[in-house]
Amino acid sequence: MAKRSDTQGRLDDAARAGWLYYVAGRTQDEIAAAMSISRQSAQRLVSLAVAERLIKVRLDHPIAACLELGEALKDRFGLVHVEVVPSDPAGSSSTVGIAEAAAAEIERWLRRPDPIVLAIGTGRTLKAAVDQLPPMDCPQHRIVSLTGNIGPDGSAAYYNVIFSMADAIKARHFPMPLPVLCSSAEERDALHMQSIVQSTLKLGATADVTFVGVGELGVEAPLCVDGFLAPDEMTSLMKCGAVGEICGWMFDRDGQLLAEPINDRVASVPIPPRSSGSVIGVALGRRKQAAIHGALTGGLLNGIITDEATAEHLLKL
Repeated sequence: MAKRSDTQGRLDDAARAGWLYYVAGRTQDEIAAAMSISRQSAQRLVSLAVAERLIKVRLDHPIAACLELGEALKDRFGLVHVEVVPSDPAGSSSTVGIAEAAAAEIERWLRRPDPIVLAIGTGRTLKAAVDQLPPMDCPQHRIVSLTGNIGPDGSAAYYNVIFSMADAIKARHFPMPLPVLCSSAEERDALHMQSIVQSTLKLGATADVTFVGVGELGVEAPLCVDGFLAPDEMTSLMKCGAVGEICGWMFDRDGQLLAEPINDRVASVPIPPRSSGSVIGVALGRRKQAAIHGALTGGLLNGIITDEATAEHLLKL
């Protein structure tokens, strides 16, 4: 996938700054804080939006509708970060657009000069986002995987993200040397007692920002396709009210983790606390709408990167 050009990225940022200033009524200081840039950069972006004729009576840019949907989602679910990308009804890829947006947000965090802990889940969309990242040298940061990198047969999990990040990002990386799901709660507890795992669990709990996928359920869902759950186990979970999963943690339509034995087998780091950091879901699509809505309703996430069609559906529910 082609990376977003510097020119297009600059215009996108100018459109965002222009919308915040002229439509949302934000001050330049507020824009700077929202976009993690300096006040001078915010001022230049607003000026660029005018110079490029993006600002007329309305914001003359496709991202305007996305920004309005984003503000509505932020108000509805009390979110700290929302990114809505244009939908492509004719597109054949489920990651184009959303992967670039997630990559841009990950890059913004990694460019911070002060040390941070960045936690990351797994999945196709996150891997596509990481593949968009440019080479970066940021040894002050620590990057930790929330999920295991071992498949049920002992092989490396294909969509594990942290090793892909290590190829481009020069920082300290902390993989989780476990499967996503253990065979029993006792096995999970025994593995979690290992010192190398304990350090990863403790680090993940301190994450400043977390990026996760939101998984749908069903016999064609990744957990079944990749062999972590049998079809009858998946069917049983859905009968118990499960609508989605994040890093293997199963939750219902209200975003409450299921009180089922399956969650006692999850080896992943618990979803980091939203009170002390940003937990941003990266997901879109009709099959994931119920899962995304449940995660937002229950406060499992306080940020979302999605597309127009998904955002519109979430606001209708």
